[in-house]
Amino acid sequence: MMPSLPPFAAPGPLVDVIAGARPNFMKIAPILRAIGQRQAAGSRLRYRLVHTGQHYDARMSGDFFQQLNIPEPDVNLEVGSGTQAEQTAAIMTRYEKLLLDARSQACLVVGDVTSTMACAIAAQKLGVPVAHVEAGIRSGDWSMPEEINRLVTDSITNWFFTTSEVANRNLLASGARPQSIFFVGNTMIDTLLSNLERLRPPDFWAGAGLQPGGYFVMTLHRPANVDDGEGFARLIDAVGRAVRGLPVVFPVHPRTAKTLAALPQRPAGLLTVDPQPYLEFNYLVRHAKGVITDSGGVTEETTVLGVPCVTLRNTTERPETVTIGTNELIGTDPSALEPALGRLFEGQWKKGAIPPLWDGRTGERIAEELDRLLAAT
Repeated sequence: MMPSLPPFAAPGPLVDVIAGARPNFMKIAPILRAIGQRQAAGSRLRYRLVHTGQHYDARMSGDFFQQLNIPEPDVNLEVGSGTQAEQTAAIMTRYEKLLLDARSQACLVVGDVTSTMACAIAAQKLGVPVAHVEAGIRSGDWSMPEEINRLVTDSITNWFFTTSEVANRNLLASGARPQSIFFVGNTMIDTLLSNLERLRPPDFWAGAGLQPGGYFVMTLHRPANVDDGEGFARLIDAVGRAVRGLPVVFPVHPRTAKTLAALPQRPAGLLTVDPQPYLEFNYLVRHAKGVITDSGGVTEETTVLGVPCVTLRNTTERPETVTIGTNELIGTDPSALEPALGRLFEGQWKKGAIPPLWDGRTGERIAEELDRLLAAT
């Protein structure tokens, strides 16, 4: 059942800001804050925060809203779990009904989760313009559901907000009009920079005897790394050898939990914990000797924090974290881990730098462009 719809009677253009899964929340926070600041200065621009409910448990959703000072959603579509097709259909059906009941002047989607693609399709079919934050990023790997979501979303996007010149080139190569592309930077980094002084150690920090620079952080959830039990066991064994006795803090993604539980044994220093709230997770990353991951977003944060990062993937949609930042792409062969971390232990890791416009003001630039684009509405 669709939740009851709150009133939106105030004048001015209304932008639906879509959040569906954990990666979205840190990306929308700076945009909401910037729109609020423009309203205080007299702008008529408004937003309606729509939570699709794609991720809905406290660790994957609620903690982030509280820690990042994101307001309660105006609408929660309450989609819940299911296959990708089931979630896509449910999100489209419920968001379409919302638009039919109370039309917005634009739909702003972020990133590359199922909610991003589904809401973009529903909006565009009703003639509501779509703005895509993090448009144009590409891994080239169609086995990743996120890559399909990116391709579909960008194919029906009106306004592209991009994080890098690489993304701009990808969009131009696909036929996007130059005047529809806005190079604004990275809202993930807005959130990180605005919360640096608030980062805090998790509850297990002291009890685990963790010390700055004396442990690794690992996140794994890609099917190629975690779905096959034998392959996952080889990878975990390789991690245990490569870290030379240092602890490895491993927040376990729900997708990974089942495979992990079936392992016959684990390295002695593997510290498995629940998915961490934003402030605690980035405290761990900031003070780690290095990060082992298959996540794209984590590589952006390690780049800005100057933390060495090893990515267990063959491709990345964020090449600037490799060409400019502290990230190295080593593939999915576990045997590549030991020589990579060997370079880190020997002090041979690259220093890295921060990509252009990753400066903490991306949300402001997006809000300014939305205000201009919708001024005549």
